Amino acid sequence: MRWLPNTRGGKIRAGILITIFLVLALRPVAVRGFYVPQEGDVVFQSLPGGSDLMVTIEGATHSPFSRCGAVVKKDGRWMVIEAIGEVHFTPLFEWIVVAGAITWPLTGLNRSSRRKIPAMITGMEKRLGRPYDYRYELGDDRVYCSSLVYKGWQVATGKPPGHLVRLGDLDWKPYRVVIQKYDECGPDDLPLDRLMITPRDLAQAPELEQVFDCGY
Repeated sequence: MRWLPNTRGGKIRAGILITIFLVLALRPVAVRGFYVPQEGDVVFQSLPGGSDLMVTIEGATHSPFSRCGAVVKKDGRWMVIEAIGEVHFTPLFEWIVVAGAITWPLTGLNRSSRRKIPAMITGMEKRLGRPYDYRYELGDDRVYCSSLVYKGWQVATGKPPGHLVRLGDLDWKPYRVVIQKYDECGPDDLPLDRLMITPRDLAQAPELEQVFDCGY
């Protein structure tokens, strides 16, 4: 009797099913039902043990969130449009299980905002291919993960979601060296007055409401 498929496609499907089973079996307390994707949902994630940049984002904001994007459906497949490396699409399943990080409280636009979703997604897709902004500025030539969602929402509504924060108002001091590295500045030239939208502050936007929580 053959237990595993012998085709490459069959093995991939079996691997996905086994992964899902293990996630549900090994983390039963974390999963509260099943997430049903909807376009425009904004997903947030922690990347434990990630790069120094991810550690800095989470540490300086006192938040587990260092990555975010928006759920879209492309050619029948659920994807996340995000800015990591450059603005691109990542399969939703791959986004969930990357690096074993499944800490993703997920939010959707509230009822009064959902009609704006197509325009928000269009605004985000216009930035496909743009490089990542390691300086966390609010210009348009380069984009970081939370600014991508922020700008998409601005395009759709003319209003910003959440509120901007100054780098100097975050807990930046333990991460001075990392900030200098990515901003390419000296110790006396830190951009403490720079305004930014962090994943934490985007998650707290009144336009969003939580629709799913893995429980972490």
